[in-house]
Amino acid sequence: METISIINAKDHVEQKVKIGVWLTNKRSSGKIAFLQLRDGSAFFQGVVVKNNVSEETFKLAKELKQESSFYVIGTIHEDTRSHFGYEIEIEDIEFVGESDNYPITPKEHGTDFLMDHRHLWLRSSRQFAIMQVRNELIRATYEFFNKEGFIKLDAPILTGSAPEGTTELFHTEYFEKDAYLSQSGQLYEEAGAMAYGKVFSFGPTFRAEKSKTRRHLIEFWMIEPEMAFMHQEESLELQERYIAFLVQNVLDNCEYALDILGRDKEVLKQYTQLPFPRITYDDAIKLLQESGQFPDVKWGDDFGSPEETYLANHFSKPVFVMNYPKSMKPFYMKPHPTRDDVVICADLLAPEGYGEIIGGSERATDPEYLAQQIEAAGLDLKEYEWYLDLRRYGSVPHSGFGLGLERTVTWITGESHIREAIPFPRLLNRIYP
Repeated sequence: METISIINAKDHVEQKVKIGVWLTNKRSSGKIAFLQLRDGSAFFQGVVVKNNVSEETFKLAKELKQESSFYVIGTIHEDTRSHFGYEIEIEDIEFVGESDNYPITPKEHGTDFLMDHRHLWLRSSRQFAIMQVRNELIRATYEFFNKEGFIKLDAPILTGSAPEGTTELFHTEYFEKDAYLSQSGQLYEEAGAMAYGKVFSFGPTFRAEKSKTRRHLIEFWMIEPEMAFMHQEESLELQERYIAFLVQNVLDNCEYALDILGRDKEVLKQYTQLPFPRITYDDAIKLLQESGQFPDVKWGDDFGSPEETYLANHFSKPVFVMNYPKSMKPFYMKPHPTRDDVVICADLLAPEGYGEIIGGSERATDPEYLAQQIEAAGLDLKEYEWYLDLRRYGSVPHSGFGLGLERTVTWITGESHIREAIPFPRLLNRIYP
């Protein structure tokens, strides 16, 4: 008799197996007990028929408490009524661990209660499905960039400078110097691109923003590629291929999770169709003004959630908004060749109300221009001498972008709040558990 995981049940139909499980719920109907089981790989049902087991086993099945742990021994059958498609007819139960008064019962609980018990809430089927999608996005990210000839370059988490200023960074002391938790690995990835051509980082980033929106976390994970000898147009083509690749891999490999979440797969399939539409910031402003829904919007305004939602939903696909005003973007972006008021950049806005999931640009290559922009931003030029060296010694056209993992998870899963997209969310008023 083989010990298996639930996810492998399809390979053992009508075979006797052993599985280590936890009880998520149960119900009984006279001489039959129905046990809802999980093992970390999937959820399915165990059926205990009184006439087919010992009196002791049936009594144990009816007395098991939520989240107690045990082994089940029995035969796998197909179950076309469930998302999973299989169940186990239990012959015996080997008890392992007790669970008394599990705090998260099948009834409704408030958000604060669930967040206080996040360490346990992760066991629920919906959280399981979201983390499965998150894991697939990470796996597919490595596959995509490896196939595209990138190498992974790890950027430091502690930095002495910041790509977008230090006003929204967490300060700490680095012995007798100031240091900050990383806002982005981008500047270091640019150094990597000058050494290795195409690199990417994947790591945690931190923003000390006092924001309570459903799109913001204090600590989140970013995928940040940088590419030497690449202009913005080539970068945009890479970005849309990357997004389509991620969505397709979730469709191919996370069908069970998407079913648990009730996510419309036909909608997701639309996001694999390339190219994505593109619109300039100038035209986006006109589109918003002509809609009649944004009477106060004017050129030079940054887009908030309502504006981003309108623009993405207008196209029903992810849309690139290009060439934002220089005044609202960081110092490192390349100026437009024929205009002084905009830079060569683009944000990718996801439809269905999820907003920006990628921000990217072509990078400035003139060391004198960069020095002026650094000083104009109120930053210490000495802290960026190493960055300017990248332009002094064999500078080339180069571009890059950053994708927020949690925003992408939220969009693909159809969740309403970004806190669900990371195992232990760090929010403005939450650092527990």
